[in-house]
Amino acid sequence: MARKKQYIESEVIEKAMYLFWRNGYENTSMQMLEQEMGINKFSIYSSFGNKHGLFIETLKSYKIKVKATFDKLKNASNGVEDIKQFFYNSVQLGRDDIKSVKGCLITNTYNEFSQSPDELIKEQMNAFMNNLKEVFIEKLRMDASKDEETIQKQANFLLLAKHGLAAATRVNSTKEIEDYIEMTFDRL
Repeated sequence: MARKKQYIESEVIEKAMYLFWRNGYENTSMQMLEQEMGINKFSIYSSFGNKHGLFIETLKSYKIKVKATFDKLKNASNGVEDIKQFFYNSVQLGRDDIKSVKGCLITNTYNEFSQSPDELIKEQMNAFMNNLKEVFIEKLRMDASKDEETIQKQANFLLLAKHGLAAATRVNSTKEIEDYIEMTFDRL
């Protein structure tokens, strides 16, 4: 007879998510995961297959965590101002967290796995980034004075600016971050 789990899966996934967020995938060991999650290696392997399977589950958990911020952007109707607010909301999301995380888990993962042959992670990251870019394009199209080439260039710029913002939140002051956001949107 199979043993009943002595933990709540969503809770241990969240604990692992914060550990990966703080340390990255490669710098997070199975021993660290056992300690943070409060379960043994056998339970991790039994529930998630391996560290990689657990990491995929943490990315899904993170997407749920940021869904409200993303949905707010998608459902807003003020074009570029909505994107600017999304930048501020994204920064606030990390600041509201008391788990000593910095930046954005998706951007951190995107950077860590950019040269990796891991197609599953790349697929997850590319889907997220493409979805974000599409929303940026939708918001930029609300300005009828912009032609399609300008919209595409600005969407690319904003996607890169969002990466830069996520990296900057790891080390820069609140004032520097606010200045970065303001300057990003100064001429859009």
